Amino acid sequence: MKARYLAGAAALALVSGGASAQDLKFPIGEGAFNWDSYAAFDEKYNLDGQRITVLGPWLSVDQALFESVIAYFEAATGADVEYIGAEGFEQQVVIDAEAGSPPDVAVFPQPGLVRGMAAKGQVLPMSPEIVQWTKDNYAAGQSWVDLVTFPGADGAVGTFGFFYKVDVKSLVWYVPENFEDAGYEVPSTMEELKALTDQIVADGGVPWCIGLGSGGATGWPATDWVEDMMLRTTTPENYDKWVSNELKFNDPIVVNAIEQFGAFAKTDAYVSGGAGSVASTDFRDSPKGLFTSPPQCYMHRQASFIPSFFPEGTVIGEDADFFYFPAFAEQDLGQPVLGAGTTMGLMKESEAGRAFIEFLTTPIAHEVWMNQTGFLTPHKGVNTDLYGDPTLKKMGDILLNATTFRFDGSDLMPGGVGAGVFWTGMVDFVGGASAQEVADSIQSTWDSIQ
Repeated sequence: MKARYLAGAAALALVSGGASAQDLKFPIGEGAFNWDSYAAFDEKYNLDGQRITVLGPWLSVDQALFESVIAYFEAATGADVEYIGAEGFEQQVVIDAEAGSPPDVAVFPQPGLVRGMAAKGQVLPMSPEIVQWTKDNYAAGQSWVDLVTFPGADGAVGTFGFFYKVDVKSLVWYVPENFEDAGYEVPSTMEELKALTDQIVADGGVPWCIGLGSGGATGWPATDWVEDMMLRTTTPENYDKWVSNELKFNDPIVVNAIEQFGAFAKTDAYVSGGAGSVASTDFRDSPKGLFTSPPQCYMHRQASFIPSFFPEGTVIGEDADFFYFPAFAEQDLGQPVLGAGTTMGLMKESEAGRAFIEFLTTPIAHEVWMNQTGFLTPHKGVNTDLYGDPTLKKMGDILLNATTFRFDGSDLMPGGVGAGVFWTGMVDFVGGASAQEVADSIQSTWDSIQ
């Protein structure tokens, strides 16, 4: 339905037909949400009778959460939005595009697929206004633009996506009680993290739990370590060149990042079970050492999802917590963050489709989801007090403090590299191969698939 803002009133009145007031998760005008952003958008658009489809990978809980956001777009504009969740999204969106029946908007889990489809003319460029808005209003805004900027079908470079809902990987998990008992403080630089690692060993403890096991995907956790180290030892531009193979895998810059990971993972005294256990320890079991008495380890580097594998009943912020995987003080590289996220791609030209992308720039489109669960945003204009729990707020603060954001590099590489020899090469590396040997082998494979 169409909503109209009542100036000076504490609420917005809902009038004419469409989504009803009971479809809205939070009553308009109530709470600490940025209702002004909703009102301004509502005033700008009247899309009564227009309809768009959105195809994405979100199912079950995530689908319901996204639909709770969509309801506000429908209420403000009068447009009708049908969200279709596809378990095999990556295959379905290609099939639909090739068949000439794409959705108006697609929710891409990572930008690699966007690049390929944009090159075929199947994804449309964002408007200059959206591109500039992203630069100005997202923390590390240029990074988000860079991730989805590449050549289109005509060879002209454009920006072919808008990021919405992201995840953070640059995290170190620990048990506050263990730190407190031992007198350790959370490090704020990589130099301090390395010093803490040595201090724990000197005190008779083991600093790290590291596990690379993941069935057929064994080795992938190490790729995240290397990617984080790339962002902390070289420029974002070199990271991008590495992901695209312009900077070769066996370049000294990349070899150094692999060795930085090895400084932690290949030192027996640093790892629970010794370096020989790293490849065989399942990544889901690896953090359990944080919770033993005495602790088998004090720290575990892993993404925001890992609490799913903590002991049942673990309360984040109390029983376990996390800190930002810090940057080197001696490097002038700011506060880089590694992560992942979904990007909205426009696949059909329409007023309602463009308006939907614009709606996702409003604080309200972020606050509705973030006040529930499972949502992080780099939007500098949101009220971070609205995060559904303090853990999400703390992760959100890491995003907002980022000077650079880069996507998981292995996900952007060709499958045979990023989801193949990069994984197996890391297993070989922790098993005793040198960083140079592994890097040479990975580059050889990359060369063979060009």
